[in-house]
Amino acid sequence: MRVLVVSEFYPRRADPVLGVWAHRQALAVAKAGADVHVVVLHRVVPPASALRAGPGAAAQSLATQLRQPTHEVRDGLPVTYVPFISPPRNEFYPYWGAWAALPLLLAMRRLRGSFGFDLVHAHNAVPAGDAVRRVHAAMPLVVSVHGGDVLYTAPSSLAGTRAVSRALGGAQLVLANSLGTAALASRYGATDVRVVHLGADVPPDRPQTPQLRAVAPKPANDPSTAAVDRLVTVGHLVARKRHADVLHALALLRERHPQLQYLIIGDGPEREPLRQLALALGVADRVEMRGQLDPAQAAAQAQQCTLFVMPSEQEAFGVAYVEAMSAGVAAIGTRGEPGPEEIATAGGGIELVNARDVEALADCIDGLLTDPRRLHELGEQARLTVRDNFTWQRCGERTYEAYEQVLA
Repeated sequence: MRVLVVSEFYPRRADPVLGVWAHRQALAVAKAGADVHVVVLHRVVPPASALRAGPGAAAQSLATQLRQPTHEVRDGLPVTYVPFISPPRNEFYPYWGAWAALPLLLAMRRLRGSFGFDLVHAHNAVPAGDAVRRVHAAMPLVVSVHGGDVLYTAPSSLAGTRAVSRALGGAQLVLANSLGTAALASRYGATDVRVVHLGADVPPDRPQTPQLRAVAPKPANDPSTAAVDRLVTVGHLVARKRHADVLHALALLRERHPQLQYLIIGDGPEREPLRQLALALGVADRVEMRGQLDPAQAAAQAQQCTLFVMPSEQEAFGVAYVEAMSAGVAAIGTRGEPGPEEIATAGGGIELVNARDVEALADCIDGLLTDPRRLHELGEQARLTVRDNFTWQRCGERTYEAYEQVLA
């Protein structure tokens, strides 16, 4: 079975974190038995942030984009980067599939000679699924929906609704990362939907995390336990991830947990506002903003923390939760969000709080930090939940089965 994976979001030299979940799924399905070649829709127009920063920043961004080789091998997978241009994302994102269609068509024709693929797997309806639909309608098409299509693109405009609906309706099978995402995909035109969760690698042995070193309840202000307590969030620094709520909770907990630290891993437009908020709340000395790290480094650092906290909104799944949980780090997510709710339904290891309820978030953190035995048990449950439901091996096998269904 030969599979052509097409994705806008995929790691590249300038950004090794972008779309790493698509790369991991491609690796997993290759291990399950498929022969995989990846095509990346590589937009070479500088982002709006670079354009706003001035000609120098825009030129540097463009040069960085152009330095991306058109062919690479990543972890054994051949990857072809297809440059395309398009107008700004905010106003014209639903049309990006049309802008990428011709370069994609030429790339697919060139690949046909050496890689006679049996089906195409597009990550996201827009722009990848829409571009594939425009250039190769007769080819069996699988579209993965990771949340953006049905949470942002389709609801944002009539053009977005049409683009997403055409791509999902034209797919033989749609893969959704959660039941909530699947329901929304059906609403926007998908006729056959299967849930395939993304995953994490479960370490053979649980790391020596802080909650393993103290399992007897102690007072919250006991320095022997407070010194090792560290909250962590891994994610792009955007408003919907609600890092600000964690900062506010940290401020509420300053007296009960005077040495509690907060590690933020990731980068994005909210970096400076979050730094200013930490200063205003008087907790800047307890917050470390590590920036964007290599995925393996990010996971390793998160797995050494006491508690993973990400009370985000519009969270279709949340690979970051299961990556932390795989090593026995308990997590806190938001009630009512598709991903955290589904992870919680699968097993223990994640606590849910209401969205934007800072006091409830602080109470949940406090309750776990002052009861190390419960925190330890929750970590054990977290590890089992991921092992039984959310591994990359399972993801690869389920994806391969989906391909077989389409080809049958």
